[in-house]
Amino acid sequence: MKLIDNYNCKIAIIGLGYVGLPLLVEFTKIKNCRATGKLIRRKLIGFDINQKRINQLKENVDLTKEVSLEDLCLLDKENLTSEISKLEEVDVFIITVPTPIDKNKKPDLDPLQKASKLIGQVLKKRDSLSISKEKRLNPIIILESTVYPGTMEEICVPIIESVSGLKFNNLENGKGFYCGYSPERINPGDTKHRLKDIVKVTSGSLPEIADWVDNLYASIISAGTFKVSSLKIAEAAKVIENIQRDLNIALINELAILFKEMKLDTLDILEAAGTKWNFLPFRPGLVGGHCIGVDPYYLTYKAEQLGCNVELILAGRKINDSIIYFIIQNFLDKMIKKNIRISSSRVLVLGLTFKENCPDLRNSKVLEIVELLKKESIEVDIYDPYVVKEIGEKLTNSFIFEELPKSNKYQGIIGAVQHNEFKVISELEWKEILDRNNVVADLKGFLPRSIVDFRL
Repeated sequence: MKLIDNYNCKIAIIGLGYVGLPLLVEFTKIKNCRATGKLIRRKLIGFDINQKRINQLKENVDLTKEVSLEDLCLLDKENLTSEISKLEEVDVFIITVPTPIDKNKKPDLDPLQKASKLIGQVLKKRDSLSISKEKRLNPIIILESTVYPGTMEEICVPIIESVSGLKFNNLENGKGFYCGYSPERINPGDTKHRLKDIVKVTSGSLPEIADWVDNLYASIISAGTFKVSSLKIAEAAKVIENIQRDLNIALINELAILFKEMKLDTLDILEAAGTKWNFLPFRPGLVGGHCIGVDPYYLTYKAEQLGCNVELILAGRKINDSIIYFIIQNFLDKMIKKNIRISSSRVLVLGLTFKENCPDLRNSKVLEIVELLKKESIEVDIYDPYVVKEIGEKLTNSFIFEELPKSNKYQGIIGAVQHNEFKVISELEWKEILDRNNVVADLKGFLPRSIVDFRL
């Protein structure tokens, strides 16, 4: 079997969000293979169906803030596109589209199915090109999105086969295609663990393709790669990474609820327990984002199909989803005890994103906190220096402050997200924006303890 030249091929990144854009940048930056030192002559295309996103990137604007201005300037703007025709001569397709859940907490595979159909259409169009099938090498399609084990072969492959007319793993050149799976491990807002610094799990639909995919990523990843024996194993490895984290946080959240009844401070307890070398440093808090709060439902969905009962995973999800109501109830109870009139109060929420130091609002549980406060007729302001103001205000129907609103007086503060900007504000500055009678909830343990009524 003759394969595409790994060092001299045309690669298209399908989806230019939190995953796809950093990947495109890294491929762009590398001129010599990190593993072998060989010269690289790859041609790169960044594709996204959102023309607005393409226009922003061409102007060196990245609203995700995952890529620096310096790196954005490296991109070949002519090869950033939403035009399908630009993909007709691509050898390698890397899919990095979102894999969310629907309102019933079932996998929403629509973006992945559309991407598969798009690739199928591109491959079908090639039949009308001048290049003969005999001289055309089989393309390789790699998925990076988080999915349940079997998704690539059960969902993507049949769509691509049906639309393109090509056969999966057909060794005859011009008549087939191959697949790989290499899960993304990007941590939004993390400046220490970047794409090239994280070991890349790789796999392929045939042993030769697994080697090819592994070599592809080895050329750009400093931390190295870890090749596994099948697509399904790679898919499973990714999804359980986030399930493990979800369950650990769920345990700590449940302990926080228990310790609250015992009138004990959870963070004090965790600090003491953390002095043992093998105690895992998890903390209570909101569990949102596109991964941890979503990925467990992908595996439980597959488990249901197989008739397998996965009680622990769902129990963890239930705890982490319900912690919001525990927080709000405690906050309101404190207000009542202090004789603060709830319906006419004004509350400042610190942070709207799903995690610290990034603008990512995907599946942010703080949005639900704001909604629950508003249901109590509380006037809610939000201070978040990372959120795109227009987007945040549209989602919450609340005013988004980019700096601490020192001219206002609040009956309550909820410290929801631990942005660095919040940690340098003095105790005096916090007191100046608080009404004489107030309630302060600290969900991340970053506010001065002297002003805090309860910590999660």
